[in-house]
Amino acid sequence: MAKERIGLVGPGRMGLAMVRHLIKAGYPVTVTDLDAAAIKKAETLGAQSAATAADVARASKFVIIAVGFDDEALAVTSGKDGLMDGLQAGSIVAVSSTVAPDTAKKLDEIVRAKSSDILDAPICRGGWAADDGTLLALFGGKREVVERGRPVYSAFSSDIVHVGDVGHGQVAKTMNNMLLWVNGVALMEAGRLAQSTGIDLPKLREALMMSSGDSAALHDWDMITFTWALKDMQIVTQMTDKAGLALPITGAIKELVKEAKRLKSGGEAPDWTGKRPRN
Repeated sequence: MAKERIGLVGPGRMGLAMVRHLIKAGYPVTVTDLDAAAIKKAETLGAQSAATAADVARASKFVIIAVGFDDEALAVTSGKDGLMDGLQAGSIVAVSSTVAPDTAKKLDEIVRAKSSDILDAPICRGGWAADDGTLLALFGGKREVVERGRPVYSAFSSDIVHVGDVGHGQVAKTMNNMLLWVNGVALMEAGRLAQSTGIDLPKLREALMMSSGDSAALHDWDMITFTWALKDMQIVTQMTDKAGLALPITGAIKELVKEAKRLKSGGEAPDWTGKRPRN
């Protein structure tokens, strides 16, 4: 059976890896991006290119959005030359951008005007997992939409969990990222405190990974950059305000990730793995 043509808007760091795995799995792929270099890289992998998101929607009935921010996801869907200008009835628009849950719901309302559905499908585990095809996809949506998306996402995901309705995929991703940054900030502070005693941090890390101090952040410390941490925590704050909850730890982490990013990018973060070159 011929596989359906996949569209992808935003073949950047994550999207390009997804394109590579989709093509390897036999899916024809059409991409578009504002960055001509990104389109060229996708074409090198075997993808077709389109001038606009509307053209992608005309060529594909399953379109993945892989842009960086909420306003970009909304713009490529309902803005000028957006997906809605070319979306075919019965299409699925899969949102693999990390956006606020309310944004995913808004996108669902938009595409339903064309008798189509949103698959809320954020992805976890980062760029290295995207390269390996071992992402975790968190699905929110109707069961029939989820089942249609499952073989597509299996091309680049080793795990897929259907967590609920549209919006719930983004809730799951936000909670995952919130806990990641809580652990990341804690490792900044624990590392600085441990260093003050003269202990060998890599040896301490080895011990912690055998005990209750273990975390994904500790395992992946060298690959954590805090680049998207503030955006993630801003989404958490929006959800907190909407729910009317007082979550003081959440508020503190939102501010602390700014300094964590500075320390990481400047090479001043605790060297938990011992891989940083010594002066």
